[in-house]
Amino acid sequence: MRTIKLLLAILVAFFSILFISCGGKADAKSEENKTEKIQPVKVTLLQEEEVAREIDYSANLVAFEEVYLAPATPGRIIKVYPEIGDRVKKGQMLVQMDPTQLNTSLLQLENLKKDKQRFDTLIQYGGVSKQQYDQINTQYDVTKANVELLSTNVNLASPFNGVITAKYFENGELFTGAPNTQVGKPAIVVVQQINPIKAIISVSEKYYPVVKKGMIVDVKSDIYADKEFKGKISLIHPTINAQTKTFNIEIEVANNEELLRPGMFASVNMEFAKETAMVVPVSAVLMQRGTNNRYVFVYKDGKAHRIDVKLGKRFDDKVEIISDEIGINDQLIIAGHNNLIEGDKVEIVKD
Repeated sequence: MRTIKLLLAILVAFFSILFISCGGKADAKSEENKTEKIQPVKVTLLQEEEVAREIDYSANLVAFEEVYLAPATPGRIIKVYPEIGDRVKKGQMLVQMDPTQLNTSLLQLENLKKDKQRFDTLIQYGGVSKQQYDQINTQYDVTKANVELLSTNVNLASPFNGVITAKYFENGELFTGAPNTQVGKPAIVVVQQINPIKAIISVSEKYYPVVKKGMIVDVKSDIYADKEFKGKISLIHPTINAQTKTFNIEIEVANNEELLRPGMFASVNMEFAKETAMVVPVSAVLMQRGTNNRYVFVYKDGKAHRIDVKLGKRFDDKVEIISDEIGINDQLIIAGHNNLIEGDKVEIVKD
């Protein structure tokens, strides 16, 4: 019995030693493999590039000029010539009001003209006093001015080339002068100039010193994704909004085909200046899972080192990176970096 127990003890000890030996060898081999694993990567030398500092702004398109056409005094409408959508020329007659008051004033002016001519002769021979002569001249000048005013209010002409975008009255109706439009203005018709058209944007106050009248900008519309329109700054508003710290810019946009219309949404791309920036391939920048933190890997002394970065402007397939821990001529890892962690051993391979 003692012999059997001794034999069992010897067997247990033997297998324990064997297990420990094999396990130790396996762990050593695993550790050796882990230590020796070197990951292949591709790198590029970081350099600053000259880039255009551009910013995109949202804009609403509005008519370059817009007039709510109406007479200065109430009256009956004799004729409204155009319809909505009609093209009109500068100086073209659009509305004719009741001319009764104008005709009366024209008769008065004609009579005063004859009296003035007669007084011009009489004053030379002392036939009338200087006071009488001055009175007739004053009446003539006042009546003449009244006729000119009534003429512009009887025959309403287009102030510019444009299109009729609204019509509020028909022939024979009475115009009272009361506000009758969405903007609270009285109008018989509305004339808009849409070639050129105008875009209005709000720009940060920090760009006020560099924005200049006449600067060329690019304008795009989602409706015409394949087209790009050229515009130029036509007006810079002289004040800064105290709440938003922005100022308004008006942009004249060429619209020869009249594809753009007031009320459409557009984007305006403005290039403020050329400057240097650290730009890298977009694929070289990684994002930490579950966060918005961005980082890259650089090669140094055979290892991969993680560096957190902030993103700047994107330029096609490249993006600007900003970090105090990265500099010119650092070797940025651009391939083989997706599964790297800080301190991994890496080896540079050629294409």
